[in-house]
Amino acid sequence: MKTTIDIPDPLYKQAKIQAVERGLTLKQLVIKSLHRELNATASASDAPAPASYWARRTLVPDFAAAQQKGVYRPRPEDRDITDLISDDRGER
Repeated sequence: MKTTIDIPDPLYKQAKIQAVERGLTLKQLVIKSLHRELNATASASDAPAPASYWARRTLVPDFAAAQQKGVYRPRPEDRDITDLISDDRGER
């Protein structure tokens, strides 16, 4: 199968040099590299996945302290943002 990809010039030059040094064509180097990367990914999939960005993020200390004091607790009369968005879309 043929495909076209954009490779940054410095990376292309580095890959081309590496291929020549190994006595391979650029195509062979790319195929070997893809196999190596995909096999490494497959074996790493047994390991637990790292926490997502959203799970790792934390609040700025001032906001975290305010949240602990209950400043950001919703009031019972407050509506959920998804309800507000749905109402707004329904009015359009």
